[in-house]
Parts: sequence; C-alpha cells; structure tokens
Amino acid sequence: MSTADPVKLKDLPKVAPFVLHPDDRAAIVHEKTLYDYPRAAVIEALKIVQARHGWVCDAAVTAIADVLGVTAADVDGVATFYNLIFRQPVGRHVIKICDSIGCFLTGYEALRAAFEKHLGIRYGGTTPDNRFTLLPVVCLGACDRGPVIMIDDDTHFNVGPDGIVALLERYA
Repeated sequence: MSTADPVKLKDLPKVAPFVLHPDDRAAIVHEKTLYDYPRAAVIEALKIVQARHGWVCDAAVTAIADVLGVTAADVDGVATFYNLIFRQPVGRHVIKICDSIGCFLTGYEALRAAFEKHLGIRYGGTTPDNRFTLLPVVCLGACDRGPVIMIDDDTHFNVGPDGIVALLERYA
C-alpha cells in the first residue's frame, strides 16, 4: 500500500482561466441570431472556439453555454457526440482514419498499423513533438475510394501503408 503524500492545492499547476475571445463571443452571438432556438447554434459555437484554440476545454463549454443561454450539459452533449470536435488537446495536424466497413474492407487495418508504427503512437495519441494526433473517424463519405483519411481539412483517398511517409512529409 502506498503512503504517498496527498497533493496540496498550493502545489497544483497554475492555469489561466478560460476567457472567450471577444471576436469569438461576437461570432457566437451572431450564430445564435440565425436560428429559432439557441441550441441549434451549439455546433457552430464549438467550431468557432476550436478554430482559435485547437480544442474545446470544459471552461469553453461553460462559456459557450452562457453566451447561448443553454446548459453546459447541452453543449457538452453535442461536443462529445461529434468526432470532429476535440475535447482534449491535439497535435498541430490531426489524422483521422475512416474505420467504417468500406474502408475496413479496403485496407484500414494495415493502414492504421502503418500509421501507428511510423508515428510511434496508438489511436488517440499525439506524437511527443505535438506534430500529429491519430484518431478514428466514422465514415468520411467516400466509401468507393477507401481507405480514406483526413489530415486536418484535407481528404486523401485510396491511401495505402506504403504512401504514408510521403504523405506525412507534406505536413512538416
């Protein structure tokens, strides 16, 4: 049994409180005006915050909820449902590998294994230099051209394990 000393509050790292950027607040307020119900603007609000910060922290969820006049649970429910909203920090480039049946049948497993080996990380992981994060994604809508991946906003079709090194060099 461990007898480690408990962590004292004063010993915790200091984290600056999250403050919604004024431009983001204005953009979210604008989005809210485009819909009959404030909850309808949640996805756009999440995308606005993620565009600036790279991901959406808990405090951002609360800030978005405050601006829209909805609950933080409403915002978090949307944020955790959509796999293109990141609820934890990600690397500079996010690699999303389609794991739906079409891509599975055309080489998803070998492609995933090649990415994991080349990058030295597992699914959900980020390289030590914060260059890449590797994530699964359900269907990228190009089942006839699988395996399909997205790196950031770029979609790549018919990707094979042998082509990943050259592909990743484009994202230096």
